[in-house]
Amino acid sequence: MNYAGTGNEKAVAATDLNRTHIGLTVSFQPDEATLVFGRIGAIARKDSGVTIALEGVDSSGGLQTTYTVSPTHNVYVQPDMLTNTESTIKDLFGKVQENLRGHKGDQHHPAAM
Repeated sequence: MNYAGTGNEKAVAATDLNRTHIGLTVSFQPDEATLVFGRIGAIARKDSGVTIALEGVDSSGGLQTTYTVSPTHNVYVQPDMLTNTESTIKDLFGKVQENLRGHKGDQHHPAAM
């Protein structure tokens, strides 16, 4: 298995994970036979690597709650919907402003009578 995320996920090196990633959905392949999908509950950096603790996993059903990967190991993070929405709104607002500026000079003044 050689997992490389899906189209809407962003590849992030494990060492670049920080508190802003807590609560986001993540997917990664910690070893040859395992593919993990979950929500990040905690991140710990150690000399041996980066440990990712999953939120909502209570060790039942044989699921691990934590995985340690090398600092250069890519994990795939789902985009934060709030941040994406804010960016989209800012982009649209910027385009509206540009259009309004462009049409300002196009105003048609009626002839005086």
